[in-house]
Amino acid sequence: MTVERPLFELVFATQNLLPDSGHAIIGNLNEAGLIAKIHKDTPMLISKNIERILVEAFQPLGISDWNSIFWVSHAGGRAILDQIELKLGLRPEKLKATRNIMRNYGNMGSVSVLFVLDEMRKTAIRAELGTTGEGIVWGVLLGLD
Repeated sequence: MTVERPLFELVFATQNLLPDSGHAIIGNLNEAGLIAKIHKDTPMLISKNIERILVEAFQPLGISDWNSIFWVSHAGGRAILDQIELKLGLRPEKLKATRNIMRNYGNMGSVSVLFVLDEMRKTAIRAELGTTGEGIVWGVLLGLD
């Protein structure tokens, strides 16, 4: 009998609807597949709300240093990642796995986060880290829909 050893464990999940965001990301399904359009104001809209959302999620754990956790983010575009990094004062390596996936595969929609998780896992193995999340126990998985 084998014991399951998860690489990542989801401890808490929340969902937030950003004010005035109905136009931010529009998806249209047609013969070519799902075509998503990201409005030019979307990076700023996310930047304006990201810290409040993180505080709500991590305050019960006593976490307020966003560089002390690992980051798995939807690869929604360079401008979005740049704004998150700037707003939260993230060190460049915090979004490295996400940026690698975006550079190699582009924005694949929601499945992007699974590719980022796998990238983070592979990086941890190569670096012989104690955990799959940069050697850090807690992290954030950010998805945009």
